[in-house]
Amino acid sequence: MNEKSKKPVKKVTSPAVESDQERGERIAKVMARLGLCSRRDAEKMIAERRVTLNGETVTTPATFVQPSDKIGVDGQSAGKREPLRLFLYHKPPGLITSAKDPEGRPTVFDTLPKTLPRLISVGRLDLNTEGLLLLTNDGGLSRALELPSSGLMRTYRVRVHGRIHPERLEKLKEGLMWKGVRYGSIIATTEGVSEGTNTWLRMSLSEGKNREIRNVMEALNLQVNRLIRLSYGPFELGPLKRGDLVEIKSKAIKDLLKEHLPEEILARLF
Repeated sequence: MNEKSKKPVKKVTSPAVESDQERGERIAKVMARLGLCSRRDAEKMIAERRVTLNGETVTTPATFVQPSDKIGVDGQSAGKREPLRLFLYHKPPGLITSAKDPEGRPTVFDTLPKTLPRLISVGRLDLNTEGLLLLTNDGGLSRALELPSSGLMRTYRVRVHGRIHPERLEKLKEGLMWKGVRYGSIIATTEGVSEGTNTWLRMSLSEGKNREIRNVMEALNLQVNRLIRLSYGPFELGPLKRGDLVEIKSKAIKDLLKEHLPEEILARLF
């Protein structure tokens, strides 16, 4: 075929793509932005037939939503998006970081003032873990802070029982494999404070794997008997007492996060 016989290739936009754009946003994404829950939890709620759209039960997370549509959860209107809010909460031990517990145990949300909007946690703290827990009404903010790519450091005070080997603590910077799970770099130092056979450590990590510190300490033959989160990224527990809750102003949130999150994410949030 010679050059003259070639026809120019015309680029076309897929009708399916155009159709999706015209139909709006997926319902799970909208629910997360409303601060109702994470996208994953939204999909679970949809599977449980707890979500409605304009009065009709939603059966698939692939449902698209327009700004004028009305979303309901458990028979109540989800309402419009509220201004972004973020709270620092000193979680006491003995509370579940979940909206509901099948076993009927008390949850973090049971302790909060009823005047607050619906809040979700940024990550979780185990039943017996205490300290700083971030709570927000914005699912997008929660997800942005949880993503490993954010690199936000979490710092803990950890009381362990057992013999400390400083060289093994030092090697935690290289990460380790334990029971088939790869754990990333952890900075661990002793605080020089001992209570009998117990020793206090300070540990910082940027991952949020389930029971990460407890599992890593188990790999070193150490048993965690107290765990307190001191900070999450730029947010610190500070003088907050157990059960205390304090709100961070929107401008302060943006100022604190601008060095930690990409500009495009901040633009979507604020």
